[in-house]
Amino acid sequence: MAPVYIGLIHYPIYNKHMEVITTALTNYDLHDIARTARTYDVRTYFIIHPVKSQRDMAALIMNHWKTGLGSTYNPNRREAFEETALVSDLDEAVSRITGDCGEKPLIVTTDARVYPNTVSYPFMRRQIMEETQPVLILFGTGYGMTREMMKQFDYILEPVYGRGSYNHLCVRSAAAIIMDRLLGEAWWEK
Repeated sequence: MAPVYIGLIHYPIYNKHMEVITTALTNYDLHDIARTARTYDVRTYFIIHPVKSQRDMAALIMNHWKTGLGSTYNPNRREAFEETALVSDLDEAVSRITGDCGEKPLIVTTDARVYPNTVSYPFMRRQIMEETQPVLILFGTGYGMTREMMKQFDYILEPVYGRGSYNHLCVRSAAAIIMDRLLGEAWWEK
């Protein structure tokens, strides 16, 4: 089975006007994705943000739960943050994974749009379950990563579709759904 890492990208991101921006870190993304990552045994959840003050704020929040009063108040939160790392860019996350595993990760991302290298969830689940190359799954904030950035990834997972025509999940929900599809129990085989 491949070791799996995830990352939350804050730049370069589109806003609703398709302008390239840096999104702000949110407390919900920090906490909720860390908890989901721990639940699905993700090796490291990388929060990828180029602005030092945003990373510093995240470090303060995480340290409260890892070593401060929060660590005794809610030990589950401490455990979730043990595998969360703050990095300034994607290259730093890839470098850490390469150092950890001895090889570069396969980079997979998500988007509400379809690209030529879009793959299905069953395909990527098999890749994770049957291969050993590490996998880094990236999630974009705002209105998604730039098209230029998307071109550099190995695979893009097909969009998560609901029953209706609305298609703009918050990244926390999308991350949970996608981790369950790729790493969760195979309930359909029971």
